[in-house]
Amino acid sequence: MPLTPTERDRLLLFTAAELARARRARGLKLNVPEATALIADTVCEAARDGLRLAEALERGRGVLGPGDVLPGVVDVVTEVMVEAVFEDGSRLAAVSEPFGAYEAATAAPGAVLPGPDRAEAPVPAVTLAVRNTAAVPVSVTSHFHFFEANPRLDFDRAAAYGMRLCVPAGSSVRFDPGATVPADLVPMGGTRIAIGFAGLVDGPLDAPGAREEALRRAAALGYLGVRTPEEVAP
Repeated sequence: MPLTPTERDRLLLFTAAELARARRARGLKLNVPEATALIADTVCEAARDGLRLAEALERGRGVLGPGDVLPGVVDVVTEVMVEAVFEDGSRLAAVSEPFGAYEAATAAPGAVLPGPDRAEAPVPAVTLAVRNTAAVPVSVTSHFHFFEANPRLDFDRAAAYGMRLCVPAGSSVRFDPGATVPADLVPMGGTRIAIGFAGLVDGPLDAPGAREEALRRAAALGYLGVRTPEEVAP
């Protein structure tokens, strides 16, 4: 049976999760790969059952407790991230506190110590009105290059170049059919290299001519909200 790479990865995750379930049923405490696979698989199955993202995260967070895993696992696995297929499309699910709230054993060797809390939330650099002209909901995840989001979303593409949603990592914003929703955006950080996404950039965002070429590609492919390079201020 021919399978796509995504389908093979899903089957591998399921197999690892089934092994974890079998070992847990025998009374064994799970190690890092087993616990991670079981939590991730639980989220994927919750999505398959038709649950929304928040509900799937809660189900994943509740499948294991500190007493179900080997010593040190709770300190190592502080977040589990998996791409799950929901009714409105694939979304990155980030399960924080995957074993529920607990008192961390910070004195244990190899314990992960939390960093200082941010004093304030990021301030949006720009807010755009986004209208979904499609007949189905569209969800955009936190670190997707918003300029390259679904072609049926109508917004100022030029203003969104090099930007992502100003939301916590792993979360997303849903745009319902026919609705106009304000989207807060911040500049993409790090090395500012956009690889993949919709293939409109595939390289450094700030390279000479990259923005103009991306706008031309988007216009040629029928993306809504694209102005020609001549209409876009430098």
